[in-house]
Amino acid sequence: MPVADADIRDLLEGVRTIAVVGASPKADRPSYDVAQFLARSGYHVFPVNPAHGGGEIAGLPAYASLADIPEPIDMVDVFRASEHVAAVLDEALALPTPPKVFWTQLGVVDAEAAVRAEAAGLAVVMDRCPKIELLGDH
Repeated sequence: MPVADADIRDLLEGVRTIAVVGASPKADRPSYDVAQFLARSGYHVFPVNPAHGGGEIAGLPAYASLADIPEPIDMVDVFRASEHVAAVLDEALALPTPPKVFWTQLGVVDAEAAVRAEAAGLAVVMDRCPKIELLGDH
């Protein structure tokens, strides 16, 4: 069962570390903006992009994969096309400490991955933006 609208803000207040999968190094891309916003909002953000691991995205150290991040992640925020969600979930579930929250951005939905994530005990939010939720702009 997806997280209820009324519980989303509480969910976001309960996480501190967020991996932004599919983060772009281009400042005009939504993933860059959201990663930067979350970092400025006090979250410890880890941009993930295979082509930019070891570099920087939004002024933050970037990682090639979730497995490369040196600490446990509370939330994975997916900025990839829907057909890649299952693979990102597989990577998240393979971590020594899986995240508490699996989140996909606006327009990104994979119902089967949502069922698998929930079965693994993760809270699931799909087709939403954490920046919009935190700003109350919806």
